[in-house]
Amino acid sequence: MNTKSIEKNFLLCAALSGALFLWSCGGSGGGGSSGSSTPTGTVNVQLTDSPACGFNSVNITVDHVEISADGNSWTTIPVDSAVGRIDLLSLTNGVLVTLGQTPLPAGTYQQVRLVLKENGSAAPWANSVVITGATSETALKTPSAQQSGYKIIGPFTVQEGKLTDLVLDFDACKSVVVAGKSGQYLLKPVVTAIAKDASGSISGTTVANSQVLAEQQSTSGPVVVKGTVADSTGAFTLAFMESGSNVDVVVVPPPTAMRATAIVQNVPVATGAATSIGNINPATSTINTVSGTVTEKSTGSAIAANLVAEQTITGTNRTYVVTSTVTDTGPYSIPLAASGPWVGTFGSLPILLIQDIAVADVGVYSITATDALGYSSTQQTNVSTGPASVNFNLGP
Repeated sequence: MNTKSIEKNFLLCAALSGALFLWSCGGSGGGGSSGSSTPTGTVNVQLTDSPACGFNSVNITVDHVEISADGNSWTTIPVDSAVGRIDLLSLTNGVLVTLGQTPLPAGTYQQVRLVLKENGSAAPWANSVVITGATSETALKTPSAQQSGYKIIGPFTVQEGKLTDLVLDFDACKSVVVAGKSGQYLLKPVVTAIAKDASGSISGTTVANSQVLAEQQSTSGPVVVKGTVADSTGAFTLAFMESGSNVDVVVVPPPTAMRATAIVQNVPVATGAATSIGNINPATSTINTVSGTVTEKSTGSAIAANLVAEQTITGTNRTYVVTSTVTDTGPYSIPLAASGPWVGTFGSLPILLIQDIAVADVGVYSITATDALGYSSTQQTNVSTGPASVNFNLGP
């Protein structure tokens, strides 16, 4: 069944996160309320964390950051020119890249604006993407970024004489939108804010280069809270998450590892702490491919689209995003585990993983394709016995 779903359109990948990290510690004024008698702090801006999602790179170049207490008067934070262009997909496991800093009066701030540099007339572009498998980059269109900037809603508080941190979580993969038949990609940022001292993290080890996702359930489906990629040793950290709630950690090894998906449910996120889930060792599995073509209903022509693969665990009635990709020409291919998933519950380490052998679950996935206008279609497929073919025909 076709539905118009903007939320699905943005759910291009798990959760690529770029975090702008702000701190205050003392200094002199900023903005419209600075003065020698005004208590102040200093704001430092940094960026962090991302997994892959159908792109080899997602590049942005930040011109400056603006902060406001009332939405009218703005303080500008210049960005160090040495920072240059940043590939968000190169930042994983909580690594921070400093953009710049400036003094701010102590108080509560309601909005932050992120302003990107304009693209020039030729590559290398200030803002661009490289599609997985491509050899050249494509300019990333950012029309509003060169004018008023991208707004992120607070509030956050800069305390007098104290270090105050704010993390702005830039979900770059959700923010890249395929622009139909034009061959263009648009940046429509999905950004959230969290106070660093109210955040927590989850760490562990697994198969090297695995995609690791923190997810929660909602009435409209799974929500990817955070995502990263395990490093070459298998170590990973899901950093800067809102504390006080539980998440399910989904580990998806790279297809070449020939491993099944592993899920650890009910992992707590504790304030100021890193919760360890130990070593997650997914079982071996055959990897089969679901492939097909996305076409436009009115013309039958192949079109660009975002594709998301989800898997449901019937025993706990929870659905998970497993992987996602993008096609800019219509044809797509997604490698998926034929067995599993294996599921465990957070508790004493090591966490016991039990194979889900329900007929409705093993090798069964829901694939959703969404075009640039937000029209989407979801189809179920089974790769437990071999490759599968699923085509999508989108439109009103």
